[in-house]
Amino acid sequence: MKPEPSHHLPTESDRRRDVLVDVDWLASHLSDPDVRVVEVDVSRAAFDEWHIDGAVLWNIYSDLKDGDYRLVERPALEQLFVRSGITPETTVVFYGYAPAMGFWLMKLHGHSDVRILDCSRDTWRDEGHPWNRASGNGVAAGSLAGGYPLGGEDRTVRAARRDVEEAIGAPSATIVDVRSDLEYRGDRFWPSGAMEPNGRAGHIPTAVHQPIDGLYDPRGAFRSTGELRDVFFQVDLDSHSRLITYCTIGGRAATAWFVLSHLLGRSGVEVYDGSWAEWGRMADNPVEAA
Repeated sequence: MKPEPSHHLPTESDRRRDVLVDVDWLASHLSDPDVRVVEVDVSRAAFDEWHIDGAVLWNIYSDLKDGDYRLVERPALEQLFVRSGITPETTVVFYGYAPAMGFWLMKLHGHSDVRILDCSRDTWRDEGHPWNRASGNGVAAGSLAGGYPLGGEDRTVRAARRDVEEAIGAPSATIVDVRSDLEYRGDRFWPSGAMEPNGRAGHIPTAVHQPIDGLYDPRGAFRSTGELRDVFFQVDLDSHSRLITYCTIGGRAATAWFVLSHLLGRSGVEVYDGSWAEWGRMADNPVEAA
């Protein structure tokens, strides 16, 4: 099931094969005990309406983030993996609102075989693949057996707040803001348009504004390498310097990281997962508004 090791420089096809699965592959592996499908979203609403047959839900706000929008601690993640039916040998396929955030989280902790479904959730259902509305908590049956002790974090894919502070104005690093124009300018704090009573809207000083619109084709599949390179026109894709992506809670930042690192082969990319929900709510952090 895992890709064969490559003995040459990875091509576009190699990179995609290692991290993406198409609808036919997933449909044929839904009953495979070594495959777990996970929907990542910011609420239960879409999952409860319908979800891929056998999928479990990771709610970003209740499963992945604490009350201060920081990534939950290691014991909570270990419990999440176990109740999701994931072992170190499982092939995990993410889809939904923020699949790249799940992908990034598992790579942060060294999981070897992680994929993203290369289409939108609506395409999955519209093309006649299995789905259901089964009620429940989105936890895998029989998932409490065994455990998943996490190893150390891969710090090459994660930036902390102090890393961002050091990157401001540094010639060897680029901070990449992938939010909307309204968020970057400071017209709104949250993507919904809401402001934050205890926060400031705007952007991190010296951050390059690089929205990530245009990543997907009409089916919700990732566009070709050439088209993706065109999207990231604000970023030096051929450099090995440090890139730190951020958004509001980490979902869009992880998507940018996934495309840059795994589809375009750009090295040195890290996700500031605290993103604006952390930065903009801390009074001593510098903030600029356009």
